[in-house]
Amino acid sequence: MTRIGPWRIDLLEAGTLWLDGGAMFGSVPKPLWAKLQPPDERNRIRLAMRCLLLQGEGRRILVDDGAGEKLGEKLRDIYRIEYQEHTLERSLAAIELTVEEVTDVVLTHLHFDHAGGSTRRSQERLVPRLPRARYYVQRRNWYNALEPNPRERASYMRENFEPLAEAGVLELWEGPQRPWPGIEIFTAEGHTRGQQLVRVAGPEAVLYYVADLIPTGSHVRIPFVMGYDVAAIETMAEKRMVLERAAAEGAWVCLEHDPVLALGRPRAEGDDFGWAETVPAQALSAR
Repeated sequence: MTRIGPWRIDLLEAGTLWLDGGAMFGSVPKPLWAKLQPPDERNRIRLAMRCLLLQGEGRRILVDDGAGEKLGEKLRDIYRIEYQEHTLERSLAAIELTVEEVTDVVLTHLHFDHAGGSTRRSQERLVPRLPRARYYVQRRNWYNALEPNPRERASYMRENFEPLAEAGVLELWEGPQRPWPGIEIFTAEGHTRGQQLVRVAGPEAVLYYVADLIPTGSHVRIPFVMGYDVAAIETMAEKRMVLERAAAEGAWVCLEHDPVLALGRPRAEGDDFGWAETVPAQALSAR
């Protein structure tokens, strides 16, 4: 799957990070989740930071941009952020593009592992990392990020998004959008207020980019909800809605944080869901 309607589809790896496995799986018992994603000696599991690039209609649209490379040594150690294999720039270079050629950046939400790549240090200042792009985020998420609740305070880092507003390149969306042909933006509130997800539809296929609603392939199960989520019951209802729709369409779901699986095609399994088909990330990078 490389094209949907007018859009060329590329999945770009922007590095990896390691987060606490218990927090990633919430109330799921460790003996169960540890079989699915084995933790390191600090109970962390390896996660991808996988971005979506859409090219067509005179646009190059990036969805999310990873954690970036400006975190200090302490946070790099806490989150075990690794760039030995991938960075956003190297992934763009692999398809003969640069950050200067990206026209638009849709940020699903402003947590550091999704929006940290939006800015970079230039001498003593922070500037947009994709210098010719406009950035889009939900208004509700913007204000949530400016005044975060205690549960999310560590995930919202102002240096990742305030410079965008200062540079005049930030646009705040209100609710669902259809900004470009075949592209639908819709919201999901269970993980964080104002998270926005992306659906790309054409005659060939349908693709959902669901960010932290279904962060890994293991989270396809409705009860598998992250401890990070601000409203687990809402997350479960939103997952069911998206998976029912995607299964009915035969659609693909992009798994932003799964270190092994890049895509899955969901199917109903009784009152829950599983994968009818999956595509490993390695298979895409080999193409």
